[in-house]
Amino acid sequence: MEHHLTAPDTDTRLRHLIGGEWVDGDGPVAATTNPADETVVAEYHPADSRLLDAAVAAAVSARREWDDRGIIARGLVLRRAAEILGDRADAVAELMTREQGKTLPESRAEVGATVETLHYHAAQARNADGATFPSSHPDEVIRTVRRPLGVVAAITPWNFPLQIPAWKLAPALLWGNTVVWKPASDTVAVAAAFAEVLTAAGVPAGVLNMVLGPGTIGAELVARHEISGVTFTGSVPVGRSIQAAAVPRGAKVQMELGGHNAAIVLPDVDPREAAAVLIAGAMGSSGQKCTATRRIIAVGDAYDDLVPELVARVEQLVVGDGLAPESQIGPLVSARAAKEVTAAIDQALSEGAELLGSAPLPASGAAFVAPTLLAGTTALTISREEVFGPAATVLRARDLDEAIDLANATSFGLTAAVFTCDERAARRCIRDLDAGLIKVNAPNTGSELHAPFGGLKDSSFPAPREQNAATSAEFFTWSKIAYSRTGTPRSEA
Repeated sequence: MEHHLTAPDTDTRLRHLIGGEWVDGDGPVAATTNPADETVVAEYHPADSRLLDAAVAAAVSARREWDDRGIIARGLVLRRAAEILGDRADAVAELMTREQGKTLPESRAEVGATVETLHYHAAQARNADGATFPSSHPDEVIRTVRRPLGVVAAITPWNFPLQIPAWKLAPALLWGNTVVWKPASDTVAVAAAFAEVLTAAGVPAGVLNMVLGPGTIGAELVARHEISGVTFTGSVPVGRSIQAAAVPRGAKVQMELGGHNAAIVLPDVDPREAAAVLIAGAMGSSGQKCTATRRIIAVGDAYDDLVPELVARVEQLVVGDGLAPESQIGPLVSARAAKEVTAAIDQALSEGAELLGSAPLPASGAAFVAPTLLAGTTALTISREEVFGPAATVLRARDLDEAIDLANATSFGLTAAVFTCDERAARRCIRDLDAGLIKVNAPNTGSELHAPFGGLKDSSFPAPREQNAATSAEFFTWSKIAYSRTGTPRSEA
């Protein structure tokens, strides 16, 4: 089994991948640390404009050769990447837990999902593509042909540092694009591990370039005129700045910008079963999921039955180092993130929220936040603004009409859930909830990789969705329409 996780150098410092070479940056040394104990995981010199120039130039230079290989050859590279990542699964999962903080089972699940994502997109290489149309000329064929966008910028978050990059990089590469990837600064070691997997699988020099650095590097990247498409997952303000920079020049933009997701619980469901799913959806991965359950809306008598079950489950959660076998909830990605979440919970309490219950914390560790369950109304700031941590608020609704209104009372529209045995109520929620992904009797979190993924309102951007092969192809390619008429052979002299 292979375990090599960093660039092939004699020391452990991370480097940027540019034009097939692992190169140093010029900035002051930056580091990522284990949020559980603050030990250093990786160090690197951040990229500057000079390195970004080189990365973009390498991607431009490599475009033609990569496109000329053909889609089947590119699919074989992705399949090999899936095999290599599978061989390194245990080591990559441990690295992820040390750098990002999530529990080891969660990291292993993410590595497994990434392997599946690579296999899935690799398999699309042999599928039929394009469409034919009849023509008024009997000797003519009209058909569509996909062509790659060109150079794509991928800017990815730290909460799923392997899986979300795979959602973006795999289809981008399959369809013949070259990529400049700027991963999140908090998880650069996992990013370097994935970049090495892809290069070991045969991604040629310049086809994948990775620059490590702060958000300013990402902003500079998307402003480059050579960039034909930007795929981004992150905050609303950053997403809107990307939109303003890229859309006016005609670049394609694909964005997922977070959520404030509601789950409606009707009185006809088993409160114990619903509570188990809701707490997992709200607190799993330390609440650091854009799809996490943020608001639990209990309808009528469901409130009094559900709340005790929710409280019991929250208070039983075991918080600790993600590498510890007994831990169910790991630390947040950083002490900075934990401070922001704690401040949001304190603000909610000062605004009149009721503390229903919370889990005990470890004796030490600045990045730990107690999974917290609050009761309140839409007047609370925490009921409207996304808090990226293990906190959820329970609201009471008189009936389903009010529950749907409460669920929609946010600028976000990523996921929603409803728990009910009434199929008519379920159909009503599917129709009326403002969310791109709606679950019935299932957690807000989680999606199938072959189904489209994306939100409404401030959670997304009107562009083709992620994951699904057809929607991925729609984003990462231009569609050409070819009219092909049979020519008249030249007569021989």
